[in-house]
Amino acid sequence: MDTTSAHGGKLINLYVEGEALLQEKEKAKSNRSWDLTTCQMFDIELLLNGAFSPLTGYLNQADYQSVVEGMRLADGTLWPMPINLDISQAFADETTIGEEITLRDPEGVVIANLVVTDLWTPDKTLEAEKVFGTTDTAHPGVRRLLNEGNPVYVGGTLTGVTPPLHYDFNQYRNTPAEMRQHFAELGWSNVIAFQTRNPIHKAHVIMMKRLMAKNQANLVIHTAVGRTKPGDIDHFCRVRCYEKVLPHFPAGTAEIRLLPLAMRMGGPREALWHAIIRQNYGFTHFIVGRDHAGPGRNNLGGLFYGATEAQELVSSLQDELNIQILKAPFLRYVEGRGEFCEEHELLSGEAGLYISGAELKDKLCHGEDIPEWFAFPEVIEELNRTLPPRSKQGITLFFTGLSGSGKSTLANGVMVKLRELGGRHVSLLDGDVVRKNLSSELSFSKEHRDLNILRIGYVASEISKNGGIAICAPIAPYATTRRSVRSMIEEVGVFVEIHVATPIEVCEGRDRKGLYAMARAGKIKGFTGIDDPYDVPENPEMRIDTSQYTMTDAVEQVIERLREMKLIA
Repeated sequence: MDTTSAHGGKLINLYVEGEALLQEKEKAKSNRSWDLTTCQMFDIELLLNGAFSPLTGYLNQADYQSVVEGMRLADGTLWPMPINLDISQAFADETTIGEEITLRDPEGVVIANLVVTDLWTPDKTLEAEKVFGTTDTAHPGVRRLLNEGNPVYVGGTLTGVTPPLHYDFNQYRNTPAEMRQHFAELGWSNVIAFQTRNPIHKAHVIMMKRLMAKNQANLVIHTAVGRTKPGDIDHFCRVRCYEKVLPHFPAGTAEIRLLPLAMRMGGPREALWHAIIRQNYGFTHFIVGRDHAGPGRNNLGGLFYGATEAQELVSSLQDELNIQILKAPFLRYVEGRGEFCEEHELLSGEAGLYISGAELKDKLCHGEDIPEWFAFPEVIEELNRTLPPRSKQGITLFFTGLSGSGKSTLANGVMVKLRELGGRHVSLLDGDVVRKNLSSELSFSKEHRDLNILRIGYVASEISKNGGIAICAPIAPYATTRRSVRSMIEEVGVFVEIHVATPIEVCEGRDRKGLYAMARAGKIKGFTGIDDPYDVPENPEMRIDTSQYTMTDAVEQVIERLREMKLIA
């Protein structure tokens, strides 16, 4: 079996066996432990099985800085993405250089032992600028880096103990060594990897077939099934769709395999990272798409990266790669000819038809027919099982506004009206009620306010995931926290932010408890709108000032907006 890695060395395998394994398990009993998050689990799996060769653990500080600044390890080896274990300040304060820490999965299973070589607080703003090219938190990778991760980075060497356990699609899961052996057994000397986090449609299949023929190669749909972009169709549905697509390739020429990757949506750098990972798996060719691993649009409505920027970067480094880079052509459907053509093949007057992933999802959510030229009917049938029309999807209505703005009263009225209309279970998560029953031990510090909102978001996501309507009515003063809740909800349902924009003067006039007066007198500290900020939502789905309507009319305004959005009939 070939163990030569993409970088000319051996394919890294950090797992130990036999007596060495028993020793590692014994040491784990006395080591301090860090429980890995879901995203950290994806990283460590690919570190341990060699997909991140030549890395032997988390980057030390010198390698981290070199990667951030120039896409290379300190020794000059090409590597574009920082891979570090982020830990809490409290855990870091107890950690020493040279210490061995045991890393466990969320259920406490020992995954690996880590010998700490470096411990530092990174400049995450600089990391965002260099790695993602922006500090705009509309970028999901930037938002996770700046707002969701822990503050301290650990560098160190890993020893693998237990491979992470998976229950789904195990027939499609292979380590890099297993994949190379599989290709050798099949006699596949040229193999193309196709990276995807979306369903595959007719244009994709035609593009892949053309590249297979041109390069006399077989193909693997090597789909990312770890963390992808918030709002993506879940990998369970996507893999079922790929199974429907596979018969459209000549028998025995194409396969499906899963890559448990925590994507950063880092555009050009991520495309290079994907190529290096695929050469570690033994692929000979890799397709780089247009706007590869791009996160969509920024706060100004433009793309974060140019359409061909990823293709240009990876191609410019072809001489340093042991995998052939293939640029995915952009195909459009020409109705007059009944075929897909590349842009340069379009004749004068031929515009060609194209449906983006976002447009497809919108059509599915609105119950619209998908053109036959675009997708295979069996794929659309599978997508409809997972993405019913919006009027049948789970929803979270997130009312936010100042104390006294009327959001709780409005939320109650909307709840009653939705129950009157029927069709879905409706649950109200009022801020005061949640404080009493779910977060009674929390203070009103910023940290605890954020935690309270995230708890509300989690409960709402569970309601939405199961097709119900969750109505939330907290103050939720901080934009970053509201954005985190939006991301959480949009992975499973529809998020509707409703800013109850009642002026503070009106809110104070309604204040029966005298809280505003006490805050202005300094008797209450950290009161939202007085001595603690309220981040006004920039682009809510709805904004309403309850001082301008009777509450009955305000409720009707919200219901009408939900009808406009086709969320209710």
